[in-house]
Amino acid sequence: QLQASGGGLAQAGGSLRLSCKAPRTILSVFTSNDWGWYRQAPGKQRELVAKLTTYGRINYADSVKGRFTISKDNARKTVYLQMSSLKSEDTAVYYCNADRDGTFLHNWGQGTLVTVSS
Repeated sequence: QLQASGGGLAQAGGSLRLSCKAPRTILSVFTSNDWGWYRQAPGKQRELVAKLTTYGRINYADSVKGRFTISKDNARKTVYLQMSSLKSEDTAVYYCNADRDGTFLHNWGQGTLVTVSS
């Protein structure tokens, strides 16, 4: 089960750091899969925000490039999303998940809500 946290209310231009813990995931499983942050805004489909592959390759959605940074702490089995220069359009519920060859490995859970006020 994944534990996403760190969301909240931020002003436009501000920053937030999201965390996603996978305490029940075996470490070897945690390190052997790709991890990503996703978000779903009201009335919209869930979209990929950032992804970190097992080879260290990172992909960002164009809308967040230069503003968001994904990272991972294997020892803590935690994935982070540092968000800066927040915009109102970043308002969404943020989720994390691991995937292997396009198959998500965890239930999505409740995510963490980020609200950016302009």
